[in-house]
Amino acid sequence: MPEKRTVQRARRDLRQGKSPSTAAGEFVKEEMEHIREGKHGAQSAKQAIAIGLSKARRAGVPLPNKRGKPAASKRPHRASPRRARATLKALKRQPRRAASHRALSRQAHRSAQRRGRADRSRAARRAARTRQRRA
Repeated sequence: MPEKRTVQRARRDLRQGKSPSTAAGEFVKEEMEHIREGKHGAQSAKQAIAIGLSKARRAGVPLPNKRGKPAASKRPHRASPRRARATLKALKRQPRRAASHRALSRQAHRSAQRRGRADRSRAARRAARTRQRRA
């Protein structure tokens, strides 16, 4: 269950017209905090991000579906208490290093490499435009 504060931040981002991925970033950030606090772990930074995005989808952030998977039903699905407990116990056995600065840096670098030149250029232009507005 995401914290109330996280959901409020995500909703504020969406109201401001920011992209759904920006709003989902709040959930990913919260997930990283949880891993660092030792509430549970993850095997990799990718898994930690996936958990955060999953929470964002459940909270109603309009994110695109996971690649190759059909859209889930709109009605929220609640796992049984037994299954939820088993999931949490399995995550607790995972290492904490997935949320380390180094792991996140590597993940960001890899995902940036997968993007094309035009995509990176477009993102840079968009960032430059926001800087012009502020000044």
